[in-house]
Amino acid sequence: MPQSPANLAGEWSGGVVRASNRYGWDYGRAGAALGPPCVPIIDAHAHLAGAEACRVYDRVRRLFGVERTYTMTQLAQAPVVRDTLGDSARFIAFPSFGEPDRYAAFRAGYIQTIEAFHRDYGSRMLKLWASPRLRDLIPELADQGFGATDLAEVDSHWRIKACEVGQSLGMMIMIHIADPDTWFKARYTDASRYGTKRQQYEGLERMLDQFPGPWIAAHMGGWPEDLAFLDGLLTRHPNLSLDTSATKWVVRAVGGHPVPEARAFFVKWGGAGRLLFGSDIVVQEDHLRPQKQGVSPMADLADSPEGAFDLYASRYWATRAMFETSLDLDSPIADPDLMMLEPTKHDAMSAPRLRGLSLPASVLRMLYRGAAENLVESRWK
Repeated sequence: MPQSPANLAGEWSGGVVRASNRYGWDYGRAGAALGPPCVPIIDAHAHLAGAEACRVYDRVRRLFGVERTYTMTQLAQAPVVRDTLGDSARFIAFPSFGEPDRYAAFRAGYIQTIEAFHRDYGSRMLKLWASPRLRDLIPELADQGFGATDLAEVDSHWRIKACEVGQSLGMMIMIHIADPDTWFKARYTDASRYGTKRQQYEGLERMLDQFPGPWIAAHMGGWPEDLAFLDGLLTRHPNLSLDTSATKWVVRAVGGHPVPEARAFFVKWGGAGRLLFGSDIVVQEDHLRPQKQGVSPMADLADSPEGAFDLYASRYWATRAMFETSLDLDSPIADPDLMMLEPTKHDAMSAPRLRGLSLPASVLRMLYRGAAENLVESRWK
């Protein structure tokens, strides 16, 4: 495959330049150039909503060889997604962020949500969202600071209760722990409120010991910037796996490592079935309409069906290119995180380096499908 955007532009031209498509590629042609994956892909981490948006997403995932999607969908949207995508979408129980009383929704309300997803949609996995940002989203947590025992920490009372209920129902656990290094350097600077990044994992390791799992830590375990730490975490906890979701973050972090080092990590743990393919694609009807103000940052990522197609396709193209090819180029996806630490050096359209790992076919087969079949699919059968 050609190694530079200049060469690729002639082959794949025809698209519109936007944050999800910095080179103006026709992602249909770019996806076709990748060809079908070595096995049909199971995407272990996405957020799907809206009938029309899901139809756009379905076109994209078929183009890139994705056969099944595990989705964190708000409970009220689950019937729409099920009716649109059928059994190719599997539901992960997820808190209802849109409830007027978010504090209640994450406490007793989430227990009810877990039970409803299990009863009505056959869910076999629940999600713990333990980002430090929860302290900003729930006013009742604002003054508790780091170490709060009610909800904020991953091993707090209501987290333990959710895991107890899930375990009694035979459900496994996915967790969002920590956030990018850039956020800890630029947003979470008050350690008394948010804790240090390393402190986020103290409670997680206690939970991994308390609940045998299995567990999936989303977004490369929340620390793709430190592969040595993840190596130790996986070694200490055989009940833990990671997914590769959060494309912008993972591309940026993996591209910051020497290719041999990153490749060795993926060969070791991907080959062992401890890494699952994930995208973290967010699909919603707002992506199909002109720019919205004040709805949500996610809503502003696309403003037409064509823009939504590029948004979803960009994530699959970048992830597959990182795993399958030896490409070395600036990512086609703009990454605003770069401006957090160096605002004079980067702008809203700047992008990190995407460095292809050229993983062996045996590792790709396990990463794309085998790990999910072994760890998750068997629970739905």
